[in-house]
Amino acid sequence: MLSERELKDVIEKIIGEMKIDEPSTTVEEKAPVVSTSSVYIESGDEPRENPHIVNGEVRDIGQINIKDQMLVDNPEDREEYMKLKQKTSARLGIGRAGTRMRTEVLLRLRADHAAAQDAVFNDVPTEFLDELGLFEVTTECESRDQYITRPDLGRRISEEGIKTIEEKCKKNPTVQILLSDGLSSTAVEANAKNIIPALLNGLKGYGIETGTPFFIKYGRVGAGDHVGEILNADVVCILIGERPGLTTAESMSAYITYKARPGISEAKRTVVSNIHKDGTPSSEAGAHVATLIKKVIDAKASGQDLKL
Repeated sequence: MLSERELKDVIEKIIGEMKIDEPSTTVEEKAPVVSTSSVYIESGDEPRENPHIVNGEVRDIGQINIKDQMLVDNPEDREEYMKLKQKTSARLGIGRAGTRMRTEVLLRLRADHAAAQDAVFNDVPTEFLDELGLFEVTTECESRDQYITRPDLGRRISEEGIKTIEEKCKKNPTVQILLSDGLSSTAVEANAKNIIPALLNGLKGYGIETGTPFFIKYGRVGAGDHVGEILNADVVCILIGERPGLTTAESMSAYITYKARPGISEAKRTVVSNIHKDGTPSSEAGAHVATLIKKVIDAKASGQDLKL
């Protein structure tokens, strides 16, 4: 058993040996090396490249395709793992740092969450609607906050909107096409320029008459029912932004309703969902929706009443 003094002597000896063995370096030599293409600092002879810095600019982490990203260290079968990732947009192969998520994975989750919030709270730019040649009406909601908290008001067109529709729209159309922000303005901006022309061209090819398309701000699916009643349309097709998730904020759906009127059952709707670049592409979806509308008109039924 060493005495306190003997123990102290041993510790001092070890510390002294450590100082002798340590190579002498200047402050300049100890300074960390900074990569010219990186925002972080790493000690050592050679800095690592940061894949998120491109030409001196920080890359948008939200634009990285997670299907092509493998963050598991030394996977057993990388090739098969990557094949599996191509089949889903779920967060597979994200790896871990000890018992926690990697920093990159956490940042991507926060970026995707921010994109979802932007999709819900941002408005579709007026300039974008002008490019599409669509006029705008609003529902009875007076703000985005009211839209989120009062779904019932999003199903009714405002008094001013009703007057605009009656002034500008063709009455008694066979098909009335509508576009609405719903819960994702991002979905409208990502898909509308392709899906609307494809849909209108498809209906024209079938010889089906269409009404005057327009945009509904703060709209729910039920807003299309109110429009159907106002214009006495045989079929209403509303293209609307869906609730965004952490996989995509660009998803749109098409709700097709025969003889749409306020209070109609949700079971009476035929729906095409997941319209986005990683689901059904917007141009392809437009052609498919046109075919469905043709079947709805021929059968004079939609939703559960339509036998496909």
